[in-house]
Amino acid sequence: MVCRLQKDRNHAGGVGKIPTIMALCAMAGIVVLLMAAGCTEQQGTMATEENGAETLTVAVTILPQKQFVERIAGEHARVIVLVPPGASPHTHEPTPRQLEEISGASIYFKVGSGIDFERAWMDKLKGVNPRMTIVDSSRGIQLIAGDPDHDEETIADAHLSESEEESGTDPHIWLSPKNARIMVENTYLGLARADPVHAGEYRANADAYLKELDTLDADITREISRTQIRTIMVYHPAWSYFARDYDLVQIPIETDGKDPSPAGIENLIQQAKADNITVIFASPEYSTKSAKVIAEEIGGSVALVDPLEEDYLGNIRNVSAAFIQGGR
Repeated sequence: MVCRLQKDRNHAGGVGKIPTIMALCAMAGIVVLLMAAGCTEQQGTMATEENGAETLTVAVTILPQKQFVERIAGEHARVIVLVPPGASPHTHEPTPRQLEEISGASIYFKVGSGIDFERAWMDKLKGVNPRMTIVDSSRGIQLIAGDPDHDEETIADAHLSESEEESGTDPHIWLSPKNARIMVENTYLGLARADPVHAGEYRANADAYLKELDTLDADITREISRTQIRTIMVYHPAWSYFARDYDLVQIPIETDGKDPSPAGIENLIQQAKADNITVIFASPEYSTKSAKVIAEEIGGSVALVDPLEEDYLGNIRNVSAAFIQGGR
C-alpha cells in the first residue's frame, strides 16, 4: 500500500521517480522472501537436531526376535513383528496392515530355519518390498533334521538355499540360548550394515546382551546338572534344541501336527509312568486336550510353557525352571 501511495504521488509530481520506487519495493520483497526462507531452513535444522538420525524400520518374524533387535538398536529401530502375540508361526497369515508396514521396512530378520510362516510368505513379502534387505538369523546354527525327537540328525551348515529351506528340519532354533547367541550376532551384523553410523553403539549393546545369554546358559546348565533331570514330555515338539543343549530327552505328544491315536496315548501314558513323569508341558497356542488325558492317567498335571514370549531371557529362565521342577 505504501508503494501504491508513493506511486500516485510520483504520478502527480513527476514520472521520473517511478523506476526508483519500484526498484525499492522489489528489493523489499526479496528481503522478506530471504528472511522467510531463513526461518524455514532454521526450523528444518531444529527438527533434524531434535529427532536425530532416521529410525530404522526393522521387520522380524516372531516376538523373541523383537527383544534381540531392541536390545541392540534401542531407540534407533522401530520393530514390526509379523507373527503377533497369540498367533502361531505355523498357521498365521500376514494382515493387509502388516503388508503395508513391511513395504516401508529397511531390513527383515527372518528366523531362517524352516518356520512355516516364512516358507509360505517370504516370497510375497519380498515382492511387497524388493529393496528390503533380508538377513538369515539361522546362519551358523546346526539345524536338527528329520524327526527332531527320535534319531536326530544334524545339518552342519544351516545356510541352505531357499528351495531347500529347511524342509524336514525343526524350526524352533531360538529356544536354545546357545542358538540365540548366534542369532543375536547375526542381528548385530545386519543392523551395523544397515546403519553404520551407530555400529559402535550396536556392538556394545550386543556384547552386553550376549553376556546375559551366557549367564542364562550357565545357570540352566548348573541347575539341570544339580537336579539330574533327563526327560520332559511336551505336547508340541518345540524344545529339541533346548534338549540338545542340556542333554535332555524330549517326548512329544503331537507328531507331524497331529494328535496321537488312542493307542498312541496309551503308549505315552506307559512311557510317562516308566520315566516317573508327573508334569506334561503344553503351549498356549495349542489344544491341551491330549496332554490333560495323559496327565489325569498318571496322576500328574499340565503346565503351560510359551515358546513365543517377547521377553526372551525371562521366558527361557522360567521355562527351564518349570522343566527342572516337572521333569525326571
